[in-house]
Amino acid sequence: MDIVLVLRWLHVIGACVVLGTGAGIAFFMLMAHRTRKPSIIAHTASVVVVADTLFTASAVIIQPFTGALLVWSIGWSFTQGWVVLSLILYIIAGLFWLPVIWIQIRLRDIARQADEGGTSLPASYYRLFRIWFLCGFPAFFSVLTIIWLMLARPEFEFPIKILSNW
Repeated sequence: MDIVLVLRWLHVIGACVVLGTGAGIAFFMLMAHRTRKPSIIAHTASVVVVADTLFTASAVIIQPFTGALLVWSIGWSFTQGWVVLSLILYIIAGLFWLPVIWIQIRLRDIARQADEGGTSLPASYYRLFRIWFLCGFPAFFSVLTIIWLMLARPEFEFPIKILSNW
C-alpha cells in the first residue's frame, strides 16, 4: 500500500468534510434564521452544533497531521510559499471558526429559551447571528484558497524569511 496515496486520500477527504460541512451548516443556519421561528432555529442549531463537533472538529484536528505527513513523505519543504500560506490561512480560518462554535451554542440556547417562553427572539440573538454570519466569510474563503493552493501548488517564496530557518 502506498502511504502517500493513503495520506493524500485522507487529506482530501478531510478538506471535503471541512468545506462541505461548513457550507452545509451555513446554509441550514441561514435558512432557519430566515424563518425567525425560535423552534426551528433551536432545532437546526442543535443539529449544527452536533455536526460541527462530530465532523468539522474531527477533520480540523486531522488536517494538520495528514498535511504535515504529506509534506514530509513527499519531500516538500515546509518553507515553500504555498505551504506557508496554507498554514497561515488555516490559522485564520480557525480563528474565525472557534468563536462560531460558541456563537452557535448561544444561538441555540437563546432560541430554545424564546421557544419555551413563547416569546420572539431577543436583540442579542440578532446581534450574535450577524457576528456568526460575518465570521463565516474569512473562514470559508480561507478554506477555498487552501484547497486551491493544495491543488495548484504555485511556486513562490513567502516574504517572511524567519520561516526559512526552520
